[in-house]
This record gives sequence, structure tokens and C-alpha cells, in this order.
Amino acid sequence: MATDEQKVEIDGRTLKLSNLDKVFYPSTGTTKGEVIDYYRRVAPVMIPQITRRAATRKRWVDGVGTTEHPGKVFFRKDLEDFAPDWVPRVDLEHREGTSTYPLVDETAVLVWLAQLAALEIHTPQWRVDGDLEPVNPDRLVLDLDPGEGAGLPQCAEVAQWCREILTDMDLEAYPVTSGSQGIHLYAPLDGASTADEVDQVAHELARALEADHPDDVVSTQKKTQRTGKVLVDWSQNNGHKTTVAPYSLRGRLRPTVAAPRSWEEIESSDLAQLEFTEVLDRIDEGTDPLAPLGAETGAGATAEPGPSAERARDRLEVYRSKRDPGKTPEPVPEPDVGAEAAQRALDDAAPMFVIQEHHASSLHWDFRLEHAGVLVSWAVPKGPPLDVDVNRLAVQTEDHPLEYGTFEGTIPQDEYGGGDVILWDTGTIEVEKWREGKEVIAVCHGRDDGGLGGVPRRFAFIHSGGMGRAKTSAAKEKAQANWLLHLMKEQPGADEPTGGRPASGGSGRPSGPDGRGSSGRRGTSSRPGASASGSGTPGTEEPISPMLATLGSREDIRDEEEWAFEMKWDGMRVIATLTRDGLRLTSRGGKDITATFPELAELSAAVDADVLAAGETVLDGEVVALDSKDRPSFSRLQQRLGLTRERDVERVRQDVGVHVMLFDLLVRGGESLLRRPYRERRDALFETVEPSEHVQLPHADHGDVEHAIELSQRLQLEGVMAKKEASVYQPGRRSRTWIKIKNARHQEVVVVGWRHGKGERSGSIGSLLLAVPDAEGTLSYAGRVGTGFTDHDLEQIASTLRSRTRKTPPVPDIPAADRRDAEWVRADLVGEVQYTERTEDGRLRHPVWRGWRADKDAGEVGWEE
Repeated sequence: MATDEQKVEIDGRTLKLSNLDKVFYPSTGTTKGEVIDYYRRVAPVMIPQITRRAATRKRWVDGVGTTEHPGKVFFRKDLEDFAPDWVPRVDLEHREGTSTYPLVDETAVLVWLAQLAALEIHTPQWRVDGDLEPVNPDRLVLDLDPGEGAGLPQCAEVAQWCREILTDMDLEAYPVTSGSQGIHLYAPLDGASTADEVDQVAHELARALEADHPDDVVSTQKKTQRTGKVLVDWSQNNGHKTTVAPYSLRGRLRPTVAAPRSWEEIESSDLAQLEFTEVLDRIDEGTDPLAPLGAETGAGATAEPGPSAERARDRLEVYRSKRDPGKTPEPVPEPDVGAEAAQRALDDAAPMFVIQEHHASSLHWDFRLEHAGVLVSWAVPKGPPLDVDVNRLAVQTEDHPLEYGTFEGTIPQDEYGGGDVILWDTGTIEVEKWREGKEVIAVCHGRDDGGLGGVPRRFAFIHSGGMGRAKTSAAKEKAQANWLLHLMKEQPGADEPTGGRPASGGSGRPSGPDGRGSSGRRGTSSRPGASASGSGTPGTEEPISPMLATLGSREDIRDEEEWAFEMKWDGMRVIATLTRDGLRLTSRGGKDITATFPELAELSAAVDADVLAAGETVLDGEVVALDSKDRPSFSRLQQRLGLTRERDVERVRQDVGVHVMLFDLLVRGGESLLRRPYRERRDALFETVEPSEHVQLPHADHGDVEHAIELSQRLQLEGVMAKKEASVYQPGRRSRTWIKIKNARHQEVVVVGWRHGKGERSGSIGSLLLAVPDAEGTLSYAGRVGTGFTDHDLEQIASTLRSRTRKTPPVPDIPAADRRDAEWVRADLVGEVQYTERTEDGRLRHPVWRGWRADKDAGEVGWEE
């Protein structure tokens, strides 16, 4: 930016900016222009926290200065007389009179305040309603401030003590490193309590902490009592006080920020305050730990928020405004449903990409990358470049919902985007850089038969920088949407997965209609090394990874007529690969389990002989063991799992027989059906397979979810699998086109230790200590299970764990009460429990042991919800 005055337009507001090269933070050389840019970029996550809160400001018009010469600070409550008319405001009465405060409800207001050198924004714990009247607080705040001799590590420890108390009060705590010395804790409230009542509760909490930890905590402001301790400042819940807003800069020597953090960060030994550049990087990556507090749940939740705040919370607003769900087959999630899907997506380890060939009024390719819970989208008129010397225009369009990642179909011609949409390629991405509105670099790992040729491709989206050159607002908007799409010269190396083809940045173009790719192609399998002929021996090729479902509920099924409903079988997933030479059964993780279930050799006779003669056939199903009432029993199946020696298998199968419930046909006689709709695959399954004693073809209900759920409950089954009838099969991918609706909650867990039994269990195992990995694979303690064991289970568990002893716990966050008399084991065995709910700190409530999951590796385990 230039140093002279200039005009900019933000959300339709015109602002004058000046002195942009003026240094505000001498220690880092941070300028006023960088401060303004920070607040512009942070607005989408900051405004939801401060909208409709009366804002006070601390201004450093000459910058923060240095240690020797600190800058002069001005504290401002009343709105400046020269404020633009469009700045929203509220009049509040005080003992000394009435003050007019700005409401920071949109990005333009935040930028305008930054232009006035308002580095810090402070707000109360309450908002104003639609009539601009103050309402009860919607959050409780605790300010953890270290005294002399204490520091951030001590504050982090106290924060965890506070969290335990708040959890017992059914309140969830969200930490924010203050940007100064300490930590702020926020807990959302329902708005039923007055500020005085919240103030009293916070005071009592601080006193209780001081009583429990007198050597570490103090609840009074007297500095003489704070040496070596952490002050739990409860007083900011007073209705007349304010706290520095989350994401606000601080007027310190360095440009630190009141930065929302995760509890994992708070517990880290290298916890430190964050500066504004680090916070911007986190936002660009989609990290916003305080996002749940942006959704208003208090007394003022019904009032209308400012326009920018609404846009920050709902990135799909434009998408929805252009589509009528009654007229288009495209997914159009409701605002709350879309938010839930976005949150689930943020927890996923691998974000997705999708490229769709769109035969609209003009042919183009829609390139979509998952980011911040949506699919950020560009229209590429000439298709993605597969040559490093080619740049392609990419026009950014509205964000799309994650469900669009599997959409194929025909949009009616008179609807927005009317025409055929075909999946050209899809898969996962590794995001290397995401500078919002400027630059995106990502490696796309597509399908083996996809338009990118089955090799990873590193693409760069670069904004064309058209701002300021266009004369009309319409032209400016159009120029702002223009990007360049470029295949980078440095492509992933040969050691990276390439789907069986050499990695290349060259012009190798996959075959397909008009040389544009393989959209709609049917006859190939989407796995490396797949054979369409069936001439190979079973076991010589990589098996297809089974498609996975997303945990959901009845509310996820919006249009029942588009769905089919199967029973959810309480067993073990299996992929059956048949050729003329034999049968191979593989587990979800690709482990060969053919020897474990010899009775399923019936599959070879159950499949149509002409189909087998034509080539390979691949089936998807569930192996189950039935109890005396013909219900699937996972505990009975346990007795078969892990057995491979013929003598052992025959001994147990006399009492525990198994069946396979087949529900999908993936390859038939060498022809891949992966891209066919679910309904076609089901029809083909029933045409290809004849049921037998151990081979079953379960029925699927069409269009009646209530009946399916009621039936599963009546039969005392695990739940229902809802599958979109138009959905294609996505190997190894968890999709929203398959939804599992459980009648009870089950969770896979990693066993990390055990405690000695008492009473009748004296000399045996009393309980197992459990952990579950997070999205990064780091184990966290999940509680202990002491019920659901049979005597046989206890003997078998003791025998299994005896040889796996280690001296230290595999996870660091086990409470002292659960460590007492604990024995630790290697964290590589997986079990499953049933439970009632999950506590705020990640513990399983009322878990019941269901058995070992020998078919799962510890690395596969993750939270089911």
C-alpha cells in the first residue's frame, strides 16, 4: 500500500486509509498497513465473538513505542464524533450519563477502528438484543494472571484445574492465551443468569480453587499475596467490566494476540503467546478453536447479527440463495446441518478435492478444495492443466457444501448451473499453503482411473490481482474472482504414492472423451494393480478398500425417497475377491482372513458361474456370528477372530458358525461397478449371487427411514445403514452418502493398561484403561471400563496382556486416581466398548466392554463422533 491516503471498498463501505507505512510496533517493524490487513483477514473468526457487544478501544496513535519510550495510549468508550453513519452503535446509560458505543458487527467497522490505531478491542460478556437492549451474559470468563515468579506454565496448570470444575458444572471451557502474560477461559452460558449471578459463581469458583491449591492460586487482587501464584480474576464477569476480545491485537512491545487455543496446546510444554503472523497462518489453515462460542446460545441469540458476522458463520449462504432444493438434485443442506457437517470435516485427517465436468451453458470443469468446512470452488473453462507450461483461468465461485464432493447428476436446464455434472476425479489433498484470497498450493491424490491420470499433482491457484483496475463495481467483482491455475514444475517425488504410474509434470493426459479424461468410465477398477481379467491368483493383487460411512442421525436424512436403508450388522467387514482360481477374504485393513472363515468358501458356488468365468468378482459384506435368537453377536464372533490354524478353526466353528451378509457388488466378471449408482449395484448383486446356508443377501428398505429404524430396534440390531441410491462407491473413503444411524453408541479403543480387581475379582483384572487417538494420531486418555466381562474374557485378557508389559503409561493425561495400582501395556491392541455419552474432557461415560477388535490396528482407531 502507498503511504498517501487512499480509498478502499469493503462489503460495500467506502473507507479512507492513510499513513499505512507508519510503524506501530518498532521491535518488529510492524506497520499500520499490516495492522489493518490483520484485522481485515481475522474478521471472519473475530466478529462472531464480538458482534452486538459494546466495544471499548485502546488507541496508540503513534504506535506502542519501545521500553525506553513507550507510546501514549488513549482509552476510548464513546464513538468518535466523525464516525461514518453506517457504523452500528448502541446507547448505554451509566451513573455519569449516557455513552454511545460502536458495535463491531462487520468487517468494515473493524478496519475503520484499525485506521484509528485502535490496536485493542475490549467487550463485555453480554450482548444487546434486536432492540439494542442489554441482555444477560452469554459467557463466563476467568482471567488467569501470573504473579511475580509465576508464568505461563503455571497458568496452564491452573487452567486445567478450572476446566475440571467447569466440567462438573456442565460448562465447557475454551482457552485463550491473552497475548500478555496469562490465559483467559471462556465458558458459554444459556443467558438465564444475570451478570451479578454469574459474577458470584465465578467468585466462588476462584475461592474454591484457592482453597484446594493455596500454594498455587490466589483469588484476591492484592499484589503482596500474588508472588509465585496465579490470580484467578473472576471480576471481569461484572456487568460493567470488559475483557480484551479474542483475536484482538495487544498493545505490547511485540504484536501479540489474544489467541484462542486448543486444550492440547495448553497442555504442551512449549506453550507460548502467539503473534499476529502466527494467528493468520492458523486462520488460513482453518484453525479456529473458539468457533463454537461464535454460535449464539444465550438470551440475545434471536436478534439479527450484522451482515459480516452472518457471512462469517455461514459460508454457504450464497450457495443456498442460488438453489431451490425442491427443483435441483444438488445437495442443499440447511444452515444448522451444514454447520454440523463442516465441524465434522474439520476433524477429518485428510481433506478432499473433487473435479466435476460440468456441461452447463458452456462446458467447464469445477475444481473444488476442502477448506474451513466447505468446498472452496473455481470454474476452469478449459479444464485443469496437465502440462507445466500451461496456465488456465480459474474463476472463483461460491463455496459449496462438502456433500457436493460426491454429486453426479443432471441439474434442470432452467435452474442455476443447468446441465450434466460428471465426477472427473476426486480424492484427498495435502494443503501446502493457503493464503486466503491470494494463493493456494495443494497436492491432489486422485483416483487411479480419474482425470488426473492416477498420479499426485501439485497445483497452484494464484489470484490474478485485478483489484483497482476495473472502473465499475461489477467489473471489479468479476476481476476479483479471476485466478490462475498452474501445474507446478516441482511435482511429488517418485517416493510418493503414484497409483502405479510414474510421477510426472509432463503432458501425459489420461484417456477419455475427446482426450479430456475418464469421466463416466465404467470398466476399470480404482485400485493399483487391479485386474479386469480375473486371470491372476487371489491374493496377488491389492484388495479394494471398503467404503466407509459417516456417523449420523435420523435428521441427516432430508429426502427419504433418495435413500435406501439396510440393517447394520454387528460383525466384521469383509471384502470377498473371487476368480476362477479361488476365493480371498480380506478385512477392512487389507489383512487376509480367508483361513479364519472356511465355511464362506460357499461364495464360489453362490456366484453365477458365467460371471466367474468372465473374470474377477468382488463383493462387500459383513461376517457375523448369530446368538441363540439369531441376532448378530459380536462377542460370539470374537471367538473366531484371529484363528488361522485349521485345527483351531475347526474346534471353535463347531460351536460358533458364521454367515456373510452381502450388501454390495464392486466388480462383476472383470467389470468395475464402482462408478455405478448404489441402486444399480444392488440390482446386479441379486442377479449375480444366489443365497446359501452361509451366504445371505439382506433386504434393503427404500424411502422409509422410520420403518427401518423401528425394525432394527425391534430386532435388537446395532442400527441402520442409510445409503443414497444415486451414490457411487468410494474405496477407502468415509462419505456423507452413507450414514450409519446407531441404536447404541460404540467406540473402538486402544488398551493402555489395567488395574487390579477387588472383592470377587481379587487376583484378576478389575478394569482396563483406555485411550483414543486424535486426528493427528496422538493418544489421549478416554477412561476405564470395568463391566461387560465374562470369566472367559477376564482369563483371555489377562493372558493377552501379560506379555505386553511396559514400565510407563503410554499416554500422559491419566488422572492420579486412575493411575493408582495400574499396570501399563504396549498401546497396540484394539477393543470396543458401548457407552452412554462422551464427557467434555474426552472420557467415556458408563462404558461396557464388547470385546477385542483383532481386525483393527491401533493406527486405525479414531473417535466415532
